[in-house]
Amino acid sequence: MNRFVSSLALLALAPALSFAQAAPAPSSTPVADALRAGLARYSKNMTAAADAMPVDKFSFKPTPDQSTFAHLTIHIAESNNLFCSKVSGLAAPEGPKLAETDSKDRLVAAVKNSFDFCSTALAKVDDSHLADSIPLFNGRNVSRAGVILILSGSWADHYSAQSMYLRLNGVLPPTAQPAAH
Repeated sequence: MNRFVSSLALLALAPALSFAQAAPAPSSTPVADALRAGLARYSKNMTAAADAMPVDKFSFKPTPDQSTFAHLTIHIAESNNLFCSKVSGLAAPEGPKLAETDSKDRLVAAVKNSFDFCSTALAKVDDSHLADSIPLFNGRNVSRAGVILILSGSWADHYSAQSMYLRLNGVLPPTAQPAAH
């Protein structure tokens, strides 16, 4: 009987033991790794959200005092380029000036290109320089960690705004789409 109980106990622990052995070593750059994970998620969702808005709704704004969807799209691309440049120390790409009257294709491409730049810029960022001071707005210095938090917060804020604009136009945002089977 004892052998039977011991065998059951070992069988019960086997998944936990194999999980413990398979667990990866803790990251030496957890902040940068988390930022890159967020980048992957928001890049996919925010580019899809910009693409999901019907072409005739890029001039839509929920109230007269709010921005158009086109303006939000430009702001996303510009914010990505600025913040990813600051975090990484790489120069932001220089492209043609965007306007709210530009085509949907051009605006969606700008968002996609800005996330592509962020992917390149953030690829080698690590946690060793989080305390470094970086000039951000009007010569005001912010730590690299602070800029990372601003960047991450901007993705959440901008995707939320995109989702609201989409829903107000009868379009489900990417994260609200039914799961494909």
